[in-house]
Amino acid sequence: MDRLILFRHGKAERTAPGGDIARRLTDRGRRDAEIMGGVLATQGLVPDLALVSSAARTQETWEAASPAFPGARLLVRRDLYLADEAVIVDLAETLGRSAGTVMIVGHNPGLHMLTLGLLRQGGAGAAVMARAQDKFATSSVSAFTFDAAGRPTYDGLFHASDHGGGASE
Repeated sequence: MDRLILFRHGKAERTAPGGDIARRLTDRGRRDAEIMGGVLATQGLVPDLALVSSAARTQETWEAASPAFPGARLLVRRDLYLADEAVIVDLAETLGRSAGTVMIVGHNPGLHMLTLGLLRQGGAGAAVMARAQDKFATSSVSAFTFDAAGRPTYDGLFHASDHGGGASE
């Protein structure tokens, strides 16, 4: 894996009869995820492999964004549901061994904590750190490239609200 893209699911309904894992996207969540797919594709941030949590909202996020990534292979993983940063890294490294770019579609706080950790490891500047610490709202994305020694370099932090979307929480 040369690049890791962390994509938080779109805005979801507050409750669902099947519990948290069954919560679906709102209309805004679907629009924001679609917007972010286009933003990433325009930036050349296109996954070879998408690892998606088994939650309904993450799968729907992938469905909305995936037309921008027609060649990506999809794996839905139960162990990504509310996973912490260590689990996310382990799955990306293990399952993405033969992929150039791996995208994780998952949840906070794991994605937010991993974003902050990779920014620190990569020596991101104060402005980027402040923006990342401030929020990792629904439909937010962070992207990192890794050198031969495995050190991350910040490729971008994207919020749907910066691209005409409505996500802010």
